[in-house]
Amino acid sequence: MKEGAMSRTTGAEGMETSYGFAAVAGAEEKQARVNDVFHRVAQRYDLMNDLMSGGLHRLWKDAMVSWLSPPRHAGWRFLDVAGGTGDIAFRIVAASGGKAEGTVLDINASMLGVGAERAAKRGLDGNLTFVEGNAEVLDLPDDAFDAYTIAFGIRNVPRIDRALAEAHRVLKPGGRFLCLEFSEVEMPLLDRLYDTWSFRAIPAIGGAVAGDRDSYEYLVESIRRFPNQANFARMIGEAGFQRVSHRNLTGGIAAIHSGWKI
Repeated sequence: MKEGAMSRTTGAEGMETSYGFAAVAGAEEKQARVNDVFHRVAQRYDLMNDLMSGGLHRLWKDAMVSWLSPPRHAGWRFLDVAGGTGDIAFRIVAASGGKAEGTVLDINASMLGVGAERAAKRGLDGNLTFVEGNAEVLDLPDDAFDAYTIAFGIRNVPRIDRALAEAHRVLKPGGRFLCLEFSEVEMPLLDRLYDTWSFRAIPAIGGAVAGDRDSYEYLVESIRRFPNQANFARMIGEAGFQRVSHRNLTGGIAAIHSGWKI
């Protein structure tokens, strides 16, 4: 599929029936196909992130946790959704001085298995619980968490509006929503370079390193379908969050979105 083959969606409805640039029958089919992608890439997910971003994803994740600024006292609880490999959760616990308590939720058991194994090796079993679950229907109580984080995961959720509504529900009043996601490049020339890298290099790297070109073609296409900064900010506000804002990273290749439950 060529770059620019389909335009960005402006809301949740467009993502529900798109699997990258391909149209699917509905949310159930999309979820099944996305699950299959992450079962296949789980063991090499972090390596591929390094290769695809030149290591920038690590700096972006650091920036997200820095903006979250978790407190260094006991009893502060966070939910990290689509965080199976533990990258964000480990950073949050470290930034809290080992005080934060987190639930890492992912719909994909393969990704969770990687994260739980990594957490055990780091001695973080007492801080983190790994739970298999669906972002659209969280089996968690109302007003339970001080923060909800999701990094590079929400574009893979078929019904994004439902996931945002669930995020609002499980946060305590005064709780914070933070989402790190690929977005729309806003710097001239960088957008062309990024398109060339994404559509030509990343699938080739996926084929050579992970033996799975198709999965990485989907990931690139899903980035181009995801709503831009302004449209996603509007969706966050429609879910009930206030003081919604965002910060661009690397010219808009990625963006961190913030909202508060007030």
